Amino acid sequence: MLQEHRLSWKSRSRFPIIQALGFAPPEAFLCLWSIERQFERWFWEQLELIRWRATSVRSSKSFGLYQFSPALSCAKLLASSVYDLTRKISTVHFKGYDKLSRLQRIEWNNRGFSTFHAIVVAAVSFYLLVVSDLFKSGTQGEFVINRKSFLSDTIFGISLGYFLSDLAMILWHFPSLGGKEYVLHHGLSMFSIFLSLVSGKAHMYILMILLTETTTPFVNLRWYLDLAGQKSSNLYLYNGVALFLGWMVKTIFPLGFYTLLTVSPILTSMNLFWFWKILKGMMKTLSRKRHVH
Repeated sequence: MLQEHRLSWKSRSRFPIIQALGFAPPEAFLCLWSIERQFERWFWEQLELIRWRATSVRSSKSFGLYQFSPALSCAKLLASSVYDLTRKISTVHFKGYDKLSRLQRIEWNNRGFSTFHAIVVAAVSFYLLVVSDLFKSGTQGEFVINRKSFLSDTIFGISLGYFLSDLAMILWHFPSLGGKEYVLHHGLSMFSIFLSLVSGKAHMYILMILLTETTTPFVNLRWYLDLAGQKSSNLYLYNGVALFLGWMVKTIFPLGFYTLLTVSPILTSMNLFWFWKILKGMMKTLSRKRHVH
């Protein structure tokens, strides 16, 4: 059963990620292909080590492994589709888009998929954590740390595909699309999500971290407005305040809880650093507004 699944997965993966990620510039193909091959080889080594869990494809404890492949493939297709859609919409509705440099257009389009991913994973995380009964006390006999669902497995696979694609772009254009902190953030995120997926443990805690992606659309909108020369607009000011409040909620309030986990203290420290930068930016914007009036 495991060998059959492995062969079928690899047959679907004969077209590497660079072919699915149509947005990638030609010179990034080799980098993307190499990263996917290494990640795929490592994945199957880990899968062989835990093959005793794959006695049945319908087993709730091993199903996450089988969700990984289609969800990752789905993320590849979404990356290509959303990136191209962002480019087409921007070309038609934003006059300054064609005047941007090549790297600025790449980052502009890449942030479109970043925003789409953030909205999707945040919405699914909110549903599983707050709306559904999956993690509510008294609804299941299992411990919270052991609870998972088809939907949580799927969203983890999609997030892995996104982080892998974005990391490849960051590394190829380093440091234009992001510095070392972004590489560290994506690496830790992929590591923790993958471990949770293959072990079937701690889905609730990973979903809590993915829920913090709610601030990403505000970060990207701030970048768009800055590049468009709209730093003096009211939208830029309101977005900055919303970004500040959102980052404060996701960083300060759960700080004590996150420090109980292994990876989260590092991610929380990075969030604190970015929160400080956001606070300084907001104070600078408010000061400029007062001087204008």
